[in-house]
Amino acid sequence: MKRLWRRRGPAFWLALAILATVLAIVVWGLAVPVGNGQPQLVTIERGDSASDVAIILQQKGLIRSADMFAVAAYATGQWRRLQAGRHELDGSMSATEMLEALCRGSRRAWRWLAIPEGYGTRQIADQVQQQGLGSTAAFVAAASAPGSFTTAFPLPADSLEGYLFPDTYRVDSGETESDIIAQMLRRFDQVVWNQLFHGKPSYRGRSLHDIVILASLVEWEAKHDNERATIAGVLVNRLSRGQRLECDATVQYALGEGRKPRLTNSDLSVQSDYNTYLHPGLPPGPICNPGDASIRAAMDPAKVPYLYYVARPDGSHVFSATYSKHQEAIVKVRNRK
Repeated sequence: MKRLWRRRGPAFWLALAILATVLAIVVWGLAVPVGNGQPQLVTIERGDSASDVAIILQQKGLIRSADMFAVAAYATGQWRRLQAGRHELDGSMSATEMLEALCRGSRRAWRWLAIPEGYGTRQIADQVQQQGLGSTAAFVAAASAPGSFTTAFPLPADSLEGYLFPDTYRVDSGETESDIIAQMLRRFDQVVWNQLFHGKPSYRGRSLHDIVILASLVEWEAKHDNERATIAGVLVNRLSRGQRLECDATVQYALGEGRKPRLTNSDLSVQSDYNTYLHPGLPPGPICNPGDASIRAAMDPAKVPYLYYVARPDGSHVFSATYSKHQEAIVKVRNRK
């Protein structure tokens, strides 16, 4: 036996050295982690092959070589046990540990994110940061770049304000601010685009964007559900007559200071395209993210004779058809305070 080994020529030993080197590289590639410990979400669809999964992992920077991972999956037979679904993979895992996790089904940490109707983009961003799900600045930046998202419905060019649908969302650890926004846009697609607009860009001659803008005004102004359609009717009546909306909500938005208990004459003169005391028509964009009820009200406003309304202390409104009646209503409301 020793003679047989001695008879091996240089080519044999070179090939053996190369094989050993390759095996060492493979073992190192599969056993030594690549990431920095940050968790990432990986989604496996039904029917995905081990090669498909390997490519996803490499694109996310979780493994060194898709080929090595696929070979290991096929060589060990684990390719048969890969589970479809969303998996949270720790960036400090080795490739072999990730393969095992994808076969047994990894545990995923998640939280609920509740977004009330009427929240603006900045308020949502603050909520995301408070919940430890991202940063305010990154969320606002992502929401200011609609072109980064693909939707079935048309998006405005400069901001997603109005389209971040208020709801309660499950946010898995590892999801980015853009992932959260994408969830909200998918929900808008389900509730508004498909159920209410039936996939059409307008409703009764009014565009989706104009209706979302009007709905945002209704959302901000209405405190009682039974008044939403009436408020929408008042605003539509003013628009159809060419009157300025003179909507306090748009001034509040233009001031950018949150809701003031009462606006001053100076506030009403603020120079902004959103100030509907100065500019006719709808403001250039939504002023908050309206919910389903306000969008329905904006789509089908009540047919009412009113052109004015004033808020009572309890949030309800007194509606008037003439300016003189409106002035009387203002005096009565203020005297009751």
